[in-house]
Amino acid sequence: MNASNIIVPIMSEVYAKGHKPEYLYWVGCAGAYDFRYKKVARAFVKILNYLNIDFAVLGTEETCTGDPARRAGNELLYQMQAMQNIETFKRYEVKKIITTCPHCFNILKNEYPDLGSNCEVYHYTELIQLWINEKKLPTAQNHQSFCTYHDPCYLGRANRIYEQPRTILRAMGYDIREMSRNKSFALCCGAGGAQFFKESEPGNKEIYVMRTEQALETHTKNIVTSCPFCITMLSDGIKSFNMEEEIKVKDIAEIIVETLGI
Repeated sequence: MNASNIIVPIMSEVYAKGHKPEYLYWVGCAGAYDFRYKKVARAFVKILNYLNIDFAVLGTEETCTGDPARRAGNELLYQMQAMQNIETFKRYEVKKIITTCPHCFNILKNEYPDLGSNCEVYHYTELIQLWINEKKLPTAQNHQSFCTYHDPCYLGRANRIYEQPRTILRAMGYDIREMSRNKSFALCCGAGGAQFFKESEPGNKEIYVMRTEQALETHTKNIVTSCPFCITMLSDGIKSFNMEEEIKVKDIAEIIVETLGI
């Protein structure tokens, strides 16, 4: 499949021809359905195409990981969704999975093995840092600007991935101005644990507004993260301050594509 000059192989098609791609790119619900995050999925595929990475996606065979169901307390629905996905992995002999969503990454890596999955699972920032270290992906020739980086909960505290995103941003020519709360002390965007799908609870201030305030204190024009939930919440936070024109919320994959002109 070719869309907007990007090549997205479909697993069923390539497998039927006798080829087993090295990686399954797990697009996730946000990458498939959310208008904003589709741009991130396309950006990441552009990077994969640029590097000639051997990958495929499941397309219409991909379903939700079941993470929102499990976080909301519906264990039965989670296990039904997870077992369906694991059977799909086995059918296509999937060995390695890349995700752009930390929520998908966390559950595929840490919780699916309890149900029989034995795939290696990577968040894309892990592999991009590796490809930069191996000189497969070029770095910025010029200093870009400065930014602040928001640590997604399921990437940071849940999986200790703190330095990879920052290393990538520096390789793209960005200086990083850390928020007062960062890394293991970073404030949640307010969407984790299925909070994204429920009404707000009583309080004086929304979590996403509080986190946006912390980002604005760095006086940056670029707020960068690596999670679809965080992008949505921080974008809403910027809108609440009527600063959509001045401040941009971006994913690391978008930063790479913009910087390298991929």
